[in-house]
Amino acid sequence: MTRISGERTVGSDEVEQAAVTTQWVGTPQPRRRAGLSIYSILLIMLLSVSVLSSIVVGVIGYVNGTQALRAIATDKLVEIRENRAREVVALFETIENSVRLSAKNDTSKQAIVAFTDGFQQLQDARLDAEASAAVDDYYDETFATQLSEATGVDVDGAAFAPTDAAAEYLQYNYVIPYETWEDAILVDDAGDGSAWSAAHAKYHDYYRSMTELHRFEDVLMLDTQGNIVYTAFKGVDLGANLLEGPYRLSNLAAAYREVMSRNIVGDVVLSDFAAYSPSLGNPAGWAVTPIAVDDQIVGALAIELPVDRINEVMTVDGQWADNGLGDTGETYLVGRDGTMRSISRELQASPETYEEAAVAAGLPPAAAALSVQNGNTLLHQLVSGDAVTRALSGEDGAIVERDYLGREAITAYSPIAVDSLGWVIVAQEAYSEAMAPVEDFTRNLILSTAAMIIFVCLLSLVLAQVFVRPLRRLKLAAQRIAAGEEGVQVDAGSSDELADVAGAFNDMSHSLQVKSNLIEQQEKANEALILSFMPEGIADRYKHGDDAITQDNDDVTVIFADIVGFEELALTLSSGEAVTRLNDLIRIFDEAAERYGVERVRTTRQSYVASVGLGTPRVDNARRAVEFAMELHTILERYSTQQGVDLDLRAGLDSGQVTSGLIGRARIVYDMWGDAVNLAYRVQGDYDEAGIYITQRVADRIPDTISVAPAGEVSTKSGSQRVWRVVTAVTVAE
Repeated sequence: MTRISGERTVGSDEVEQAAVTTQWVGTPQPRRRAGLSIYSILLIMLLSVSVLSSIVVGVIGYVNGTQALRAIATDKLVEIRENRAREVVALFETIENSVRLSAKNDTSKQAIVAFTDGFQQLQDARLDAEASAAVDDYYDETFATQLSEATGVDVDGAAFAPTDAAAEYLQYNYVIPYETWEDAILVDDAGDGSAWSAAHAKYHDYYRSMTELHRFEDVLMLDTQGNIVYTAFKGVDLGANLLEGPYRLSNLAAAYREVMSRNIVGDVVLSDFAAYSPSLGNPAGWAVTPIAVDDQIVGALAIELPVDRINEVMTVDGQWADNGLGDTGETYLVGRDGTMRSISRELQASPETYEEAAVAAGLPPAAAALSVQNGNTLLHQLVSGDAVTRALSGEDGAIVERDYLGREAITAYSPIAVDSLGWVIVAQEAYSEAMAPVEDFTRNLILSTAAMIIFVCLLSLVLAQVFVRPLRRLKLAAQRIAAGEEGVQVDAGSSDELADVAGAFNDMSHSLQVKSNLIEQQEKANEALILSFMPEGIADRYKHGDDAITQDNDDVTVIFADIVGFEELALTLSSGEAVTRLNDLIRIFDEAAERYGVERVRTTRQSYVASVGLGTPRVDNARRAVEFAMELHTILERYSTQQGVDLDLRAGLDSGQVTSGLIGRARIVYDMWGDAVNLAYRVQGDYDEAGIYITQRVADRIPDTISVAPAGEVSTKSGSQRVWRVVTAVTVAE
């Protein structure tokens, strides 16, 4: 015989213990305690909490204040960084536009043709032996000495001496006669009568003015063969060939080759700073653009980037403090190689201090000495650290780190958008200067915290007295109430207040009112616990102590339903998801059961067992059971549509006699059994197809509004039983 057990089993010890009421065991004996009085404890507590609170508030205030000041300093540096970056970008845009416009005007077009023609004519002009020797002596003695002193490296002057006639001729007449570049640029005509000198006399004033007005380091013109056919300052690169000569590896040569290979009129190529021998090893950067005549490129115009203008932008023309950088703040540029592209503030303000600090921070002494000697940190001062590394990788932000002189500084960094130079900009200020207001803030915070602590100590003394007084009165009142006295008058008292008050309240906690409330609550909990797993009638008999509790029901309809397809669905889900889906369905089934008067007996992973007429007799239990099964079918059909799954119902129903009861003592189980249970299970289990299958006994008792169709027979001990299938919308469609 198949036994259907309730879905919850509860041990008898649990149930019996739940039914036992709390027993009063008498008034506990007061315990004697030794220690501080409640006044002392309360005073210590108030003082501890108050003092600790004041300290915590002070620490939090200090931390927040420090963070706020740091955020202000950081925001200021970020703003300064952005302002300087915009100025640098604007400067380079101005330089590019100036070069581009100069290359496009008629003067440059005429000048390049004239200088190129004059240069070609000079290829046939040979200097006499004395003049040629003068040129060689200049390179061996003057130029080599100056370059060696400037770079700290021994130089062979002959390696830079001109090798073709035109270059040698021009340098003899326009370079070696003058001690300085400033003297050479003032000469308009060497008076040699050459076509090149005639062109120089005509156009030099224009380019000299261009150099002075824009403060360019130099202005050069180059022909299509790589020859430098003109320079404003008349350096030793005049007449040199950038494709074959000693300067073929220079950054000027690289920029020239790039702009000529692009062959785009108006295109400007910027070249990053690099050591340039004709400038005695000083760094030189270039902006080069082609010159076209009748859309035919005939040469190029090159200007040497103005170092002083870049420095003025980055140093704010020396107005550091007026621009929010205080005594130690500065902004500077850094190239891809990690060296500066603008001057250091420390070098500008104090060269001796800079050299000492730079060497102490790890800069080679030779590089520091060259920076001091040249008055610029361009290409000499190495800047390492996270700020530059991050900026070179395209990031922007602000951090605290050691700067290039070893000082802890707040540093704001970002890339700078100047063509392909790949520079980054850094704005920094010494951490000590940026956080100087913290000292005043800390002093004021300490004084205010100390005053607060003194105040709360005095206040704690007063409050302790105020708090203890009612506690003492409450102690005596609690003792008198515990003794059963009525009309209690609160009186003052003393001695070990905390222990006495605790004892008085313990006595009050065991009053009859509290016991009564606890017993009532326990009885309600017991009732709910028992009714959660057995019918009310059986529960009453169990509470009255019956040992063998069974109940025969002659007219009960049993529903044994399976959720077809759930096992397959569960295989595609995690355990948690499968349980969640199943719980959702069971909850909906239970709501339907309540509407139809159906009593759920148990559920398994995919089965739902219920009855109608077991706990509450009903004359229409068969109809309710069938309609409930049809409702389950509708629920699964709707759920499948909504969730995109394939679930169906296979249910077996039979009506007849059912016995139910409690079995066991250690663990009580509520079961029901009987032929109706067996047959409902058989009817459901013998059919593979989904559907609602009912026995003849159920079919005879349902109204004609419920359509059924023959579904075969099942064999039982009492003979064959005819089975019917309830016709639903899905059945009709099939």
